[in-house]
Amino acid sequence: MFHLHDKLKYFLYPTPVDMRKSFYTLSGIVSSLMKRNVQDGEVFIFVNRRLTTMKILHLEHGGLVIYHKKLDSGVFKLPAFDESLTSHIISWHDLMLIVKNVKPKKRLLKR
Repeated sequence: MFHLHDKLKYFLYPTPVDMRKSFYTLSGIVSSLMKRNVQDGEVFIFVNRRLTTMKILHLEHGGLVIYHKKLDSGVFKLPAFDESLTSHIISWHDLMLIVKNVKPKKRLLKR
């Protein structure tokens, strides 16, 4: 079932990710680029370039789980972070703000 809560450590990957990636490729990013171990029970957050899709990778009882959120409109508003780092630790509260505080995408008027 769902096991995300405020007692876990959350890591945001600062580089946009191709959302076609799944368990093994995202786990590879965690170990090789983020220098973390997916087996430690930490939570890893990935977003695409357009900030319209998010995947959250987490080891739960029985195996790896991916939570996948795709916005119909708007974009995720990420917190400010140092893009030179391989990962950015965020809190449960920060994750909830990212997911709930979606900002509308500005639309260009067609003439």
